[in-house]
Amino acid sequence: MIGKARARVLPASQRRSLDELAEDLDLSSGDTTSKRSAFWTMLTLSSVIASGGVLTDSTATVIGAMIIAPLSTPIMGIALGSVQRRRTGSARVVLLACLLVIAVGMVMSVALPSDYDLLSNSQISSRTSPGLMDLVAALATGFAGAVALARRDVAAVLPGVAIAISLVPPLVVAGVCLGKLSGWLALGALVLFVSNLFALVFGGMVLFASLGYGVEADKAAGRPARRTYAAMVLLFTVVFVPLTANTVITLLLNTWTGRTKDAAQQWLADVPGASVTSVDATSRTMYVHVRSPEDIPPVQSLLDRLEGRIPDGIPVVVDTSRGRRIDAGVVGG
Repeated sequence: MIGKARARVLPASQRRSLDELAEDLDLSSGDTTSKRSAFWTMLTLSSVIASGGVLTDSTATVIGAMIIAPLSTPIMGIALGSVQRRRTGSARVVLLACLLVIAVGMVMSVALPSDYDLLSNSQISSRTSPGLMDLVAALATGFAGAVALARRDVAAVLPGVAIAISLVPPLVVAGVCLGKLSGWLALGALVLFVSNLFALVFGGMVLFASLGYGVEADKAAGRPARRTYAAMVLLFTVVFVPLTANTVITLLLNTWTGRTKDAAQQWLADVPGASVTSVDATSRTMYVHVRSPEDIPPVQSLLDRLEGRIPDGIPVVVDTSRGRRIDAGVVGG
């Protein structure tokens, strides 16, 4: 069954040889000077482009940086080297590349004013709170990238794979956040990058091993392969736990903000023309934004309506269209 599925996904007539793969993915073989020159040049340029896209909140510019970013090459080189049980230097290249991209982001962050709200930028906020679905998408992209590399006839999909897997942008975001001394936001962006990194390596290892790209003598020994996969499972668990926790927290916050909005709408029901424009959960506080042509009801009644709907102890702040900010207190207080 597995053999038939593999033959359908990767027919023998389109399967690339091990030498062809190594030539593309191993920067330490062949014309190393040209390979490394192209890699570092394109990586630096893609970092600058991604930084510009992040700082200007331009999705199109960030996508352009994704297309030309070459970081997936040594990452898939790690996968191929792991399957062959040989050192290619790809891990060292990836580490140095990460430091370069983060440094570019830190340097570019000086263009932002000192009071800049990082979370108001969608390019930053979308990459500082990764969830479990980011890992699922990264896994699928890892397999897609490995299939595209292993087949001769689907090279045209590689730009799409480059766009789907976010590598350089989260590193740039981490650099920008570090430059603005926002360590927790930088950590969130790094978690996103690491999850994508492990997904690419895992997908590549599984596919390359299934195609028999490993060395036969090492396969017979068995132990090195088991250690490699055990290490990958451990690292994936390390990434999986915080992503799962963040996903659960996000789902809970969405539930609580929805309940808060419902309670706020009931609270304003007797005020003609009043409405709830939005509800945000930021820094463990519920912000209720309302629009009202008249004075709003006492905020204590809002807190009473929220009891039992959201956890006790959460502070509630009401922002009105007239520019007033009312500190309502805490739920259950």
